[in-house]
Amino acid sequence: MLLKRFYDTKLAQASYLIGCAATGEAIIVDANRDVAQYLRAAEEEGLRISHVTETHIHADFVSGSRELAERSGGQLLLSGEGGPDWSYSFAAAANARLLNDGDTFMVGNLRFEVRHTPGHTPEHLSFVVTDTPATDAAIGVLTGDFIFAGDVGRPDLLEKAAHIAGTMEASARTLFHSLQRFRRLPDHLQLWPGHGAGSACGKALGAMPSSTLGYEMIANWGLQLTDEDEFVAMVLAGQPEPPRYFADMKRINKEGPRVLGGLPHPSLEADARLGDLIARGALVVDTRSAAAFAARHVPGTINIPLDKSFSTWAGWFIPFDRDFYLIAGDDRESAIAEAARDLAMIGLDRVAGYFEPSVIDAWEASGREVWTIPQMSPPEVAQRMAADEITVLDVRGQSEWMAGHVPEVNNIPAGYIADDIANLPTDRPLVLHCQGGGRSAIAASVLRARGMSNVVNMSGGFAAWTAQGNPVEIERPLSGV
Repeated sequence: MLLKRFYDTKLAQASYLIGCAATGEAIIVDANRDVAQYLRAAEEEGLRISHVTETHIHADFVSGSRELAERSGGQLLLSGEGGPDWSYSFAAAANARLLNDGDTFMVGNLRFEVRHTPGHTPEHLSFVVTDTPATDAAIGVLTGDFIFAGDVGRPDLLEKAAHIAGTMEASARTLFHSLQRFRRLPDHLQLWPGHGAGSACGKALGAMPSSTLGYEMIANWGLQLTDEDEFVAMVLAGQPEPPRYFADMKRINKEGPRVLGGLPHPSLEADARLGDLIARGALVVDTRSAAAFAARHVPGTINIPLDKSFSTWAGWFIPFDRDFYLIAGDDRESAIAEAARDLAMIGLDRVAGYFEPSVIDAWEASGREVWTIPQMSPPEVAQRMAADEITVLDVRGQSEWMAGHVPEVNNIPAGYIADDIANLPTDRPLVLHCQGGGRSAIAASVLRARGMSNVVNMSGGFAAWTAQGNPVEIERPLSGV
C-alpha cells in the first residue's frame, strides 16, 4: 500500500493518493482542481488512477473529482447519502457509482468500507481502508471534514453559508451521533483528515497532518464529550464567519464543476488600458503587498495581497459573474500564474487579463492622481480616541472581538465591510484594525475604492494595541473551543 498526501497551504486542504503496488491501481480522494498534480504523481509511482472519490460536497474549493475521472479514465465514486437535496446532479451523466453506508469497493488489493458520517454535511462519507494482503484489520480512515486533528467539522455551514435556515442545531446533533458511532472503532486506526490549521471548516484545527483515533479520543474535545447538549453548545460556539464564496462552492460542486482542461493563463494588458477599465467600473485587484498598496495605488482598485490568505479574501470580494483584472506583484509572470491557480481553485475563472506592477508608475507619470491609505499607530489612536477625534472599527471575527477588544469599539468582520458602508461615518477619520493589520488593510482598500476618503489603517492591529499596554474590554468570555 502506498499513501501520498497532497496539501494546498492556501486552502489548508488535503487530498490523498492511495495505491496498490501489487496491481498498479490507485484512488484519489478529495481532489482539488489542480488535477495535473495527481496524474503526475501516479505516473511517477507507476500507478494508474482507477478510482476517484470525495468525502462530501465541498464548500471551500471547487472539486477536481469530475475532471480527474474524465482525464484519468478512473471510475467516479460519489455519495448516495443525504437525500435528494444533497445528491450530485451530474452523477448519472458522469457515470458515477453512488456509495452508501456499509458499501465496500476494492482498489487492487485494498478494501475501502464506506461509512456515512453526517453532521458537517448530510451526505458526508468516511472511508475505512484495509491493506488486505497484510491483515484483515483496517489501517486507517479518510475522515474528510468529519474529524480533524484536534477538532471536528463544523455543522453550521448549511445555515450560515448555504442559507438553509434552522439547520444548525439539528446538524450538530447529527454530528454528535456520528462521532459516538465512530468512537467504537479500534484506537489504532490512523485518521487522514481533509483539512489542517487555517481552514474555515472548523475552529480549532491542529497542524498535524494525521493522527490516530486513540489519540483523538484523549486530545480532541469533540470526541471527549459524551453529553449531547453540551456538545451542541460547544460545537456551535465561536465558529468563524464562513467566507461568502462558500455558498457558490456548494452549488458548483453539487451541479458539476466546469472541466477546465488545465489551469488558466491570463494575458498581459497594455498599461494604457487601465484607465478605460477603471472608468467603466471594471474590478481591478492589486495583488501587491499591503504596504506597497498603502503607499500608492491606482484609484478604484482593491488590494488582496498574494499571500497564504489570498484565496479566502478573493472569495469574499470577487464576484463569480463578471470579468476582473489583476495587478501583479514584483514576480510578475510567476505571481500571476500563482494567482490564477489560486483563483481557479475556488471557481473564479474569469480573470480577463493582468497588468505589470509598473502600471502604477505609468499611471502617475501620465499626470493622474495616485491614492494612499494612511497608517496610524496604536498610541496615536489611543490619544485621538480620548479626544473624540476619530471612529475606530474592529474588523476581526465576531468571536475574536468578544474575547477582547478596544473599549467602546464596534465590530464588523472584514468580509462584511462593504455591506455596511452606508452606516459608516464620513465626517471624521475611520480607523480600521484587525489582529495584525492584514485584514484591516484589505477592508480599507475596499472602502477606499468605494469612495470613502477618510479611511485609515491602524498599524500592528490589536496585537500591537495590547502589547503596548492599552486597555482591553471583554464583551463576554468566549465559550467553546
